[in-house]
Amino acid sequence: MKPGPSKEMGKEVCSDVSMAKENKHYTVEEVKRHNKRDDNWLMINGKVYDLSRWAKKHPGGAKILGHYAGEDATDAWTAFHNDKGYVSKFMKALYIGDVEDWDQNETEIKKDFRKLRKYVEESGLMKVNPLFYVFHLLHILALEVLAYLVVWHWEGSMAAFFVAAVLLATSQAQAGWSQHDYGHMSVFPSNKMNHIFHHIVIGHIKAASSHWWNFRHFQHHAKPNVIKKDPDVDIAFLFLIGDYIPKSWGSKKLGFMPYNFQHSYFFFLGPPLLLPIYFHVENIFFVFKRRDYVDLLMTVTFFYKFFWLYGPYYGGWGAFGLYMFMRFLESHWFTWVTQMSHLPMRVEKEKEEDWFSLQLATTCNVDSSPFNDWFTGHLNFQIEHHLFPTMPRHNLGKIAPLVKSLCKKHNLPYRCSPLFTAFGDIVRMLKKSGEIWYDAYYHG
Repeated sequence: MKPGPSKEMGKEVCSDVSMAKENKHYTVEEVKRHNKRDDNWLMINGKVYDLSRWAKKHPGGAKILGHYAGEDATDAWTAFHNDKGYVSKFMKALYIGDVEDWDQNETEIKKDFRKLRKYVEESGLMKVNPLFYVFHLLHILALEVLAYLVVWHWEGSMAAFFVAAVLLATSQAQAGWSQHDYGHMSVFPSNKMNHIFHHIVIGHIKAASSHWWNFRHFQHHAKPNVIKKDPDVDIAFLFLIGDYIPKSWGSKKLGFMPYNFQHSYFFFLGPPLLLPIYFHVENIFFVFKRRDYVDLLMTVTFFYKFFWLYGPYYGGWGAFGLYMFMRFLESHWFTWVTQMSHLPMRVEKEKEEDWFSLQLATTCNVDSSPFNDWFTGHLNFQIEHHLFPTMPRHNLGKIAPLVKSLCKKHNLPYRCSPLFTAFGDIVRMLKKSGEIWYDAYYHG
């Protein structure tokens, strides 16, 4: 949802420009009919924009725009852009008219959430405490330095190998939360600076592609747990999640895994392999397919540094083993933390819900404590983060009480669990979903 400047934009001719000149007012139902990739209209703040031709130029990718084709994208657009005035200038070329029955489209939930959003902006909750991010980055670098010093001091012993792997995995996990902040444009006032640091942290410190992360993650935020729109729930060949997918697959006799045992084999095919295998393959495929040589260069600098530091002590294969063991440890940390707030929640096909209701139905929180906040990178405030993705994470807990009040007013569940209960919810969900598939497959 991030249309940015381009030289061609001012020259774009909207697909229905002739109709727009005659009639610049459309009903919500009229806009909803333009819900295809090559016929994509959006409603934002009562105005209609035709993105049919321009979508491929969208800096955030065309897919995220397609996820809202024909819908009211006001709150999604607001959530993703912290430079609204700047972006709005370039949207003028895409404007084709107004929504004549916009007031009828405005529900009480939408109105209340937009009041909350206004309060957030006016109360300074979008402002950053620079020292928080300075110290966070310094502690990541300190862990890397400490890992090397351990290997240097004990001259590459096996004990040093394992201690260094734990320190490096901790550094990598925390760098993962850090790149997440830069990727969401929640650290610097300047988007350019956020982009630069995102490239540095995810590329040079973590050996991954910035553009790959953006491509996946913003789709996830736009439509969390929505089948065929959120790539994070597109895992049906190994795991079936929620109620709808396992029932659908079971009734159609689909699937080659024993899904009724997925809660058991998750421990072998999920956390251990996600980062060491799947993310490496997907990153490499994405970078070469898109010819993203900047991201490739950043990744090369990571591996050059890593093998230059640890190769003299363990040799080429030994340094590679240290790298893969570090990723193996980090993968467990990453998988449990990132999945605890979404997989146990509703996984369904598109329902065209308002922004607030969608995020609450598909996202849950974990109790706050100094350790939990650090361990999860404040993703224990996943509800607030999904509602306000550009909010600096050190402020998420401050808005939580008002989000709870809004949920109570509109009778929406606000789910928050202890950390290990949340971990257990992943396994319980997998067991339940596997049983649904088994019953539909053999008894449906």
